[in-house]
Amino acid sequence: MTLLAAAPASVVHALHPLVSAEATAEASDAAAGAAVEPADLEQAVWLRLLELLADQGLPADPARWVRDTVRAEARRARRAARRERPYADEATADPAGCPERSAVGADERRALHAAVERLSGRCARLLAEMLAPGDPTYREIAGKLGMSQGSLGPIRSRCLGCLRRMLAAEVVVPEARG
Repeated sequence: MTLLAAAPASVVHALHPLVSAEATAEASDAAAGAAVEPADLEQAVWLRLLELLADQGLPADPARWVRDTVRAEARRARRAARRERPYADEATADPAGCPERSAVGADERRALHAAVERLSGRCARLLAEMLAPGDPTYREIAGKLGMSQGSLGPIRSRCLGCLRRMLAAEVVVPEARG
């Protein structure tokens, strides 16, 4: 049995304004406790209607069924919201703040800056400026290096390619096992 056979499009079309209005009214009832989204209520009601249609067919009084179901779903959602606790209340460890990660990050930054210093003149100056702690803009970097702002992107790309090749030659690639 298809959905359209159990609930003609006219029934769904007729119930839609009522479902929407009831869900909006129930969701905006601030005195009832935790906030509930109207769209979540609507979705739950349509799901319940599909389940009902599969088991028993259309309810005898669809308008009353919609009102009762919206209220029941809102109560269920509010109970669930009261039981839920946000992650912010949990005591979680910040992996970025752990000493090991800080040490590894500092070591990686030192290795990167050392590699940049080994590049040729213009590339070393450009990438050093881009890695500056103040996070300078292209305009600021171009002014400091006496270059046009439009040429920074292509030059940066070539310099990063040189840096990538240099670092690839220094890194030992492990042999494949097996």
